[in-house]
Amino acid sequence: MAIAAVVVLPIGLLFLLSGLIINFLQAFFFVLVRPCSKNMYRKINACLAQLLWLELIWLFDWWAHIKVDLFIDSETLELMGKEHVLLICNHKSDIDWLIGWVLAQRSGCLGSTLALVKKSLKFLPVIGWSMWFTEYIFLERNWSKDENILMEGFENLRDFPMPFWLAVFVEGTRFTHAKLLAAQEYAIATKSPVPRNVLIPRTKGFVAAVNHLRSFVPAIYNCTVAIPKNEPLPTILRMFRGRSSTVHVHVKRHLIRELPHTDVDIRQWCRDIFLEKDASLELHQSENTFGDMECHGIGRPKKSLYVVIIWSCLLLFGVFKFFEWCSFSWEAITFCAILLLFVMICMQILIVFSQSEQSNPPEASTLNTEDAMNQKLIP
Repeated sequence: MAIAAVVVLPIGLLFLLSGLIINFLQAFFFVLVRPCSKNMYRKINACLAQLLWLELIWLFDWWAHIKVDLFIDSETLELMGKEHVLLICNHKSDIDWLIGWVLAQRSGCLGSTLALVKKSLKFLPVIGWSMWFTEYIFLERNWSKDENILMEGFENLRDFPMPFWLAVFVEGTRFTHAKLLAAQEYAIATKSPVPRNVLIPRTKGFVAAVNHLRSFVPAIYNCTVAIPKNEPLPTILRMFRGRSSTVHVHVKRHLIRELPHTDVDIRQWCRDIFLEKDASLELHQSENTFGDMECHGIGRPKKSLYVVIIWSCLLLFGVFKFFEWCSFSWEAITFCAILLLFVMICMQILIVFSQSEQSNPPEASTLNTEDAMNQKLIP
């Protein structure tokens, strides 16, 4: 625990202070540039957001040395980063979102990655504020409210000036064994195929996305994240501690114009995709690969390393000047102590938000009827 604190403090201080600078600049350009040119603001903001996201990618690439093997066909690999994309993925680990950022960074569209996320993230210092400036879509998890939020968010993307990736985790929550048990019992009760490696998708948001994005988003990337045998599940805490792992990601491209047009058929298409994903993960468990798909290493670019070095030098210079300016006093000591405490609290909040939700196994009495199970998981 002491080692984790020693690591979290300097990394947290770097991320918090640099992030607040980025947030200030984002607010500055939001007020002065966006009213004149929304697309110019978006381009400036994409560069600013990258400077922040690259610090987390540095943790992934250079601190924890997490390796990503990408299973993808050559045609899709060539198109990555060059087109608007609706991205769907299973929700396997604490850092699925960061794996997506890593792939986006390799594809050249890190600053224009977007996602449907829960509203509480908006209030997370630095990272949540930056997501708001970057036009992430924040949901209440209440369909009567979220329907209008989604419609407005999707329409707002119509004139987006750069290729973007919009991520949707249609399972609605992270994978745990307790949640899998609930999903399996729901599937049995509704006489549906029983999943083994994924949860049953909640399709309302996906159906809305397809219906509203169809006219200007050409493709859906169906991503499947799997952890090889004998490799530990990567988590935010393991990453802070510098512990390595390997992740396999399979990407399949679908043309959105080829999807059905009715809500019922789109919903069924999504469910069928997750049945295929379940089978693919079952194959991966036995063979440690995704069939005959070609495996591509994604490398480890030095850009994130350079960004962290530059930020570190700037902040060290600022700290030096601060102590040179202020005399040694109890006020200065108190200020530093409060700042460090604030950093620790912020990093703890980040870790808690990133960690998988804990859930208790469902009680048998709550799963006796279809209505009770619908309250647990509404498809």
